[in-house]
Amino acid sequence: MADAPQTVVDLTWLGELRFETTTRHGALRLDASGLTGPSPTDALAAAIGGCMAMDITSMLVRGRHPLRGFKAHLTAERAVDHPRRFVAVSLRLTVQGSVPPAAIDRAIALSRDKYCPVWNSLRGDIPLTVTYDFVA
Repeated sequence: MADAPQTVVDLTWLGELRFETTTRHGALRLDASGLTGPSPTDALAAAIGGCMAMDITSMLVRGRHPLRGFKAHLTAERAVDHPRRFVAVSLRLTVQGSVPPAAIDRAIALSRDKYCPVWNSLRGDIPLTVTYDFVA
C-alpha cells in the first residue's frame, strides 16, 4: 500500500479532555465536553454528513443539474452502553432546484456504497494498530 494516499493527524493534549488536532489542511480542537470544539463523536458525525454531502453535490453539479441550494441534517443514534458507538445514522437532505429525484437517488447510492471514505471507514474489518513511545 505504499502508493495509497494517507491521512495524517497529529494531536496535542491541551489539558482536561481537549486536544488540538492538525492535519496538512488545517486544525481543529476536539473537546470531550463540547465547550471549545466538537467532541470526537460529533466530529465523526460531521465527517460522515460532510463527506456524503460533498459527494452528492459534486455529482449533481457535474451532471449539470440545476442545483440552487443544498442542506444536510444528520442524526446518529448511539448505543446506551460503552463504547456508545453509532448504531443508526439518518441523513436528511434538502435539495433546492429542479433536480430529478432519480439523479439524487443515484448520487446518494454512489456516495454511500462507493465514494464516501468516511462512511466506508466505519467497517468492522479495519485493523487498528496502536504503538507508543515512552518519554521520561
